[in-house]
Amino acid sequence: MDDRKAVPIRFGEFVALSAAMMSTQAIAIDAMLPAFPSIVDALKVGNPNHGQWIVTAYMAGLGTGQLVWGLLSDRFGRRPIVLGGIGIYVVAALVCGLTKSFEALLAWRFVHGLAAASATVVRSIVRDLFSGRQMARVLSLTFVVFLTVPVLAPSLGQAILWLGSWRYIFIACGVFASVVWCYAFLRLPETLHPEYRLTLDPVHILRAVRLVVLNRISMFYTLATTMLFGALIAYVGMVQQIFADVFHRPGIMPVMFALCAGFMGVAAFTNSRLVERLGMRLISHGAILVFIAISVLHAVIAALGWEHIWTFVLLQAATMATFSLSVSNFGAMAMEPVGAVAGIGASLQGCISTGAAAIVGAVIGRNFNGSTLPLAAGSLCCGLIALGFVLAAERGRLFRRQHAGTG
Repeated sequence: MDDRKAVPIRFGEFVALSAAMMSTQAIAIDAMLPAFPSIVDALKVGNPNHGQWIVTAYMAGLGTGQLVWGLLSDRFGRRPIVLGGIGIYVVAALVCGLTKSFEALLAWRFVHGLAAASATVVRSIVRDLFSGRQMARVLSLTFVVFLTVPVLAPSLGQAILWLGSWRYIFIACGVFASVVWCYAFLRLPETLHPEYRLTLDPVHILRAVRLVVLNRISMFYTLATTMLFGALIAYVGMVQQIFADVFHRPGIMPVMFALCAGFMGVAAFTNSRLVERLGMRLISHGAILVFIAISVLHAVIAALGWEHIWTFVLLQAATMATFSLSVSNFGAMAMEPVGAVAGIGASLQGCISTGAAAIVGAVIGRNFNGSTLPLAAGSLCCGLIALGFVLAAERGRLFRRQHAGTG
């Protein structure tokens, strides 16, 4: 980092703090998974598939909110926006735990996601401080810590259900976010230099949006990320039903979910060790091809009725590992050309990828039919479309060599 970018926080602490702020998004999803049947039963929801709306409403808010927070962070700075968003998150989580109807729960889950979207400003903070392969390394390390939440959150949710009501899961999310808020208040520096702050003038905003949307690398890698996130959201929304209705082992879902998340964490850590030497394109392009190959194998096994609990877990874990290797680098490559408008860039890319991915995941999830085939086939379709966007970004050529510091 140069003098302009120097901040009074150690590298390791910065990664841990960034991951903690991002983890507020994940815990609000993953801790809920074991509670879907309890919530559906308690709030008298007729169709069990509608339990997936708890994820969909949250993801819709998460996608929408990123536009607002990113724009505000480019104007007022990163620190006040992150602190304000996490504060609203705490309130929304607590209100979700007090709702009396499914409709009210979904409305507040949207607000919950809207507030959680403020954590996406972390990507802007990283872009303020780093670029190229070093930025990819930081994002990968952040992803490793961030993935501790999917490993632990379902077990936390299950433990809370054993001890009390599903409502306490929302309260636990609020408590966790309160701790993160205090940590950020004490240690998070402002990383946006005053001379780089933008006005909220519509002309400036339009120019920034045009830069993000009309840049080939930025846009197509964002769309590729969207499709892979859609497959992930479908998996998260369906996993509880798969273990309950397909394998009839709902009790082991948290452990198996943690195993898959563990593979993602290992892949992210591996990426952080290799990306500066091998480059983002070599790793991510290879990973998307392997993602597709695994999805083909999984779809064939599911279609032929050969699916067993261990084939599902191992293939899904491998899919998630390649997802991790792809997305962490896709995100860094998408951000690279828009550093001058990092806040709007991260927010617009996040809005597109998260909002559209929520729709993709919902479409796949609504086709759940008591087997794993909809998930496997949906992942395959998402992988193929993502590959098409990557080819569009790279003008039809994979594994293109870039400058050592950027590609």
